[in-house]
Amino acid sequence: MIRPATVYDAPAIAAIYNPYIAATTISFEEAPVSDREMAERIAGVTANLPWYVFEADGKVVGYAYATPWRTRCAYRLSVETSVYISSDYPRRGIGTQLYRTLLDDLRQRGITVVIGGIALPNAASVALHERMGFEKVAHFKKVGRKFDRWIDVGYWEYLMNDD
Repeated sequence: MIRPATVYDAPAIAAIYNPYIAATTISFEEAPVSDREMAERIAGVTANLPWYVFEADGKVVGYAYATPWRTRCAYRLSVETSVYISSDYPRRGIGTQLYRTLLDDLRQRGITVVIGGIALPNAASVALHERMGFEKVAHFKKVGRKFDRWIDVGYWEYLMNDD
């Protein structure tokens, strides 16, 4: 089941996200996010943009949300998206279902461009974005540093009006 996230989902969302911080370069954050901080992030996003969770077996096992791409007014119809799935629920189509729901919501809000930033390498995320219709538009070398190594970031773009 997919539903809008609430601040009460913060502990479950933090539990999904924090292992990505601790053990991967998928997230460039380096310190775990507290439940309180995650609740503040959810409240900040859902004031203007969507955040969805996927429930399975009675618990939140994935989430997806959109944030403004940039703060200047001219960027108001462009967003950046993130999707995270619990490592206990891989390859079950949860990311695809969440992305479809998120894109449908964004389309209804009049958003025209959706951007996905991916720390590379990340074959699973690249495959998800390309399966959803995103196209790679940029590759920045060595823009992040985590675990004493440089990380490239690629950007994939989805144009709503090309549906």
